[in-house]
Amino acid sequence: MTDAGREPQDPTTYPGTLIERMGIVIQEVGPDRVVGTMPVEGNTQPQGLLHGGASAVLAETLGSIAANAHAGEGRLAVGIELSATHHRSARSGLVTGTATAVHRGSNLATYEVVVEDPESRRVCTARLTCMLIADRRG
Repeated sequence: MTDAGREPQDPTTYPGTLIERMGIVIQEVGPDRVVGTMPVEGNTQPQGLLHGGASAVLAETLGSIAANAHAGEGRLAVGIELSATHHRSARSGLVTGTATAVHRGSNLATYEVVVEDPESRRVCTARLTCMLIADRRG
C-alpha cells in the first residue's frame, strides 16, 4: 500500500488512454506527491533516446493525478500550463517521475515534476499548473 492507502496502478487502470499507451505505472498517489514509472522502450525518438515529449507526458500525467487528488469530490483538475527542461536522456530501463506540490490553492494547483533515469540522474524538470473546476461530466 502507498502512503495514500492505494496500491500501485498499472496501465490497465486507464484503458484506452495515453497513460496505458505509454506504459505509465502509478506507484504512489496523494495531493502532495505522486510517483510513477514509464519504460524508455517504446517511448523513444528515432535515435533511440527517450523522447522529450514522453518525459512531458509523464510529467503532466503525474502532476494532473496529484492535482485531481487535491481537487476533491465534485471538482476536476485540468492542465493550463506545462514547461519542461530536458537535462539528459535515457536509452533503456524505466524512468521514474515524482510530482511534488509547489502550491495547492482553491482554484490553482502547481507541481514540480522530476524525472530520473535508472541511475537516479535527473532527466527532466517540469512544472505543471492546473486549474480546479467543477466536474460537469454528469
